[in-house]
Amino acid sequence: MSSSYKNSPPLANSLFNTQNIILASIGWGVLALLYFLLFSAKVPGANGQETRAEWYVIGTNIFEALAYLGAGILCLRNWRSQQIVSSRNVWLAIAIGMISYFLGGIFFGYTEIVLQEEPDVSIGDVFFVLSYISLGVGMILAVAARRINLEKWQWLIVSAIGVFGSLLAWWISMQQAKASEDLLATILNLFYIVSDVLLLIIATTLLLAFWGGRVAQSWRMIAAAAFSLYIADMWFKYAQGPNYQSGELLEVFWVFSGVLFGMGAALEYDASLSRTRRERTRKRA
Repeated sequence: MSSSYKNSPPLANSLFNTQNIILASIGWGVLALLYFLLFSAKVPGANGQETRAEWYVIGTNIFEALAYLGAGILCLRNWRSQQIVSSRNVWLAIAIGMISYFLGGIFFGYTEIVLQEEPDVSIGDVFFVLSYISLGVGMILAVAARRINLEKWQWLIVSAIGVFGSLLAWWISMQQAKASEDLLATILNLFYIVSDVLLLIIATTLLLAFWGGRVAQSWRMIAAAAFSLYIADMWFKYAQGPNYQSGELLEVFWVFSGVLFGMGAALEYDASLSRTRRERTRKRA
């Protein structure tokens, strides 16, 4: 009995293996989508204006916060691992980005739900800015660590997505420039939009550069996470106005983004462990 106990894997390792993490992530994303689909409808308020229920808005914040917190923890696990295939600095930067986005969402939710305020600029923006900078650094380091040798048609895809993303962002930024009179808010909106476009371009490059490689699956997830972040941010910038209320259906892509970042981190960790095991087997042989 004692021998079998020693040979059995720890409970934590068996519960938090890659398969369970992926299933839990997919489940969280599906639950978030159902939540947004079923409960995002507005109901008449006390003043006759249609609003969303407060409990619903709290729920959307919980879905988003836990997605980014979980992704941050998984990225930190990659950073601590000596066996990780990609640079540990890549995962440290992405982890800082995920945790910063988690904290920014907490402050944003507190301002909106508890304080009942919707300022153009809040303390949450400090963490959102740090998040975009950290994500950009992490993804640039990932590109720099791999020799980029794309085909002409692949560069055409990157260019086309970059042009489309830039034109859409420019159109939205012009709309916001007319709607906002706060200089700091205008600068922040432009920073977010430019950051989204840059992340979109880097994500497309990563997707094509890592296609078919040893860690292709993980970086496909990271690229999809950046695309999801772009969709949610562009919708948020477009929908902002005097009658804006959080909780629109497309905002579920914020949850998807956190979930996909976490899945990418988990797949990278699993691929790194598998590679280490193969190398040890070859040495023994």
